[in-house]
Amino acid sequence: MKTRIISAAILVPILFLLVLVAPVVVAAVVLGVLLAIAAYELLYRTGLVKHPRLVIYSCAMAFAVCMWSYLGAIRAYFEILLLVFWLLLFAEMMLDHVKVRFEMLAMCFLAGAGIPYLLSSLIRILNLGVGRYVILIPFVVAFMSDSGAYFVGLKFGHHKLAPVVSPNKTIEGAVGGVLCAMISMLLYALILDLLPGGLRVNYALALLYGFAGSLIGIFGDLSFSVVKRQTGVKDYGNLIPGHGGVLDRFDSVTTVAPAMEVLLLLLPMVA
Repeated sequence: MKTRIISAAILVPILFLLVLVAPVVVAAVVLGVLLAIAAYELLYRTGLVKHPRLVIYSCAMAFAVCMWSYLGAIRAYFEILLLVFWLLLFAEMMLDHVKVRFEMLAMCFLAGAGIPYLLSSLIRILNLGVGRYVILIPFVVAFMSDSGAYFVGLKFGHHKLAPVVSPNKTIEGAVGGVLCAMISMLLYALILDLLPGGLRVNYALALLYGFAGSLIGIFGDLSFSVVKRQTGVKDYGNLIPGHGGVLDRFDSVTTVAPAMEVLLLLLPMVA
């Protein structure tokens, strides 16, 4: 626990600097590198794909997807990326169709394109006109939901939420996480309302963000947990002391970030 707290104390200020102060291109490069590491964790560290070139292609694709989001998410560029990625993966399968199975390519597409596209929502949010004001929303929802679920579950948890996938998670903890995320979003909305600049904040939508984001974040957390359960690994990596790998820390953010991007585009809480 001590190591976990120290890591958080170091990483949180760095996160704030990246998303609130640093140029967007710096944030995009850092996230791109993290996504490449995440692809490696999901494929190689779990043992799902041990083919070196397939892993390298997937890591490169993960980085490229993030940079594509930074460059304006132009559809044609993304199609070029997907086509090149497809050609490389299937070329490896044609070279050795006995060792390189189709399911390996499917895993590479998830690690190299699917997950990076979802997490690159963070960069697309930063590129919005109010990006600097709302970029912390995915982190507030995901991390406060996780914290609320942990402490409420520790104190009041009795009924297992997903006993096979994640035995430590409880229904009471999940409810606590949802409430914590909603309260945190109200406070975040209040802070935005008090900032100079004449922002118009919708508090009802802030509650919706917290509620919906927390629920989908719980599902994202469980999704990555079941992969660890199937592959028999405790953590995806050891990059972050006390927290594990990139995917261990950003499991819930992977689903929360795109959900918040959709809400910001369709039902903006800040104008």
